[in-house]
Amino acid sequence: MATRTTTTRTTSFAPAPSADQTDAGPAGFSFEDLVVAYFDCRKNKRNTHNALAFEQHLERNLCQLADELIDGSYKPGRSICFVVTRPKAREVWAADFRDRVVHHLLYNHISPRFYASFIADSCACIPGRGTLYAARRLEAKVRSVTENWVRPAWYLKCDLANFFVSIDKRVLRAQLAARVTEPWWMRLTDLVLMHDPRPGVQMQSPAELMALVPHHKSLMNQPEHRGLPIGNLSSQFFANVYLDALDQHAKHQVCSRHYIRYVDDFLLLHKSPQWLNAAHDDIEAFLPRELGARLNPAKTILQPITRGVDFVGQVIRPWVRTTRARTFNDGARRLRQMDAGDVHAAANSYFGLLRQATGSHADRARLANIVRSRGHAVNFELTKAYRRSIAPTKTEAA
Repeated sequence: MATRTTTTRTTSFAPAPSADQTDAGPAGFSFEDLVVAYFDCRKNKRNTHNALAFEQHLERNLCQLADELIDGSYKPGRSICFVVTRPKAREVWAADFRDRVVHHLLYNHISPRFYASFIADSCACIPGRGTLYAARRLEAKVRSVTENWVRPAWYLKCDLANFFVSIDKRVLRAQLAARVTEPWWMRLTDLVLMHDPRPGVQMQSPAELMALVPHHKSLMNQPEHRGLPIGNLSSQFFANVYLDALDQHAKHQVCSRHYIRYVDDFLLLHKSPQWLNAAHDDIEAFLPRELGARLNPAKTILQPITRGVDFVGQVIRPWVRTTRARTFNDGARRLRQMDAGDVHAAANSYFGLLRQATGSHADRARLANIVRSRGHAVNFELTKAYRRSIAPTKTEAA
């Protein structure tokens, strides 16, 4: 009996040549890696126009992308830019779908080596370290420094000025190169990091909306070596790599036992306000010297912990965490004003957000009243909204 053999297409391990280097090592990724990156990329984006267009000829598009990556002909495509106004006006940049697949391919390969060296108090855009993780970890630190709310203590809260648009790519590249030692992957890292999305960008917001973004907060007005586009997975990951130097400095040079960071917001806790002032001066000198960044003086806060620590949308007070009042009020206003068809999904989203706080019952009760006034039912635990049931009319029943 004749036997049939089948083959599975994978990328070859041939080097990806470049104009200035021909002795690179193998590409080191399989076609399966690219497929995994595609599935990671399409989560929550499957119904977008670009994702549907890519999926229409999925195998052909993935094969073409793999070939371009291997032979070195891959170039990032055209980006889209639009403005969001909540909580404040800012630009959001969206790379083409096939470029986002490449971002996921790069991220899946190089991120584990960086995550292994990050401190446990670095949060945001790290698996398992979202806002709830940050709030719980900060609460544990507050209880530690105050000895379960018995001893007085202070907190210093800082924020980096114009963070994403002020990131120095030259500094970031050196940080990445220290750990991405494979030539092919470093060239891909360079291509993603140094790509300038501004030429040929498709602007999707009207000029009057674009004008709401302050001049110094717009990527359009930055020099070529500064700024990462907000909205791409690569930018979120690169930002954490960039600020790992701050985390390490705060832990090992400043010797802050109680330190935590979420994106560019960070906190230090101590029993002495004088110690925190000295730590502030040290960090304020470190940032421009080592990273080319600076603190935002308008958002620097030093005050007693007993007044409440506002962080990642929650306020930590003795024995309780509550949702920030502004966050709740904005959500309540939106629920009252939005179209009836959107209330169910939005209400359950807000219930999920409020449940993250330990002292959320009063807020959930107020939210439930708004949801009921919009014609929906809420369960007894005040954790879930149900769709409005419309009784049939006599004519329909007949």
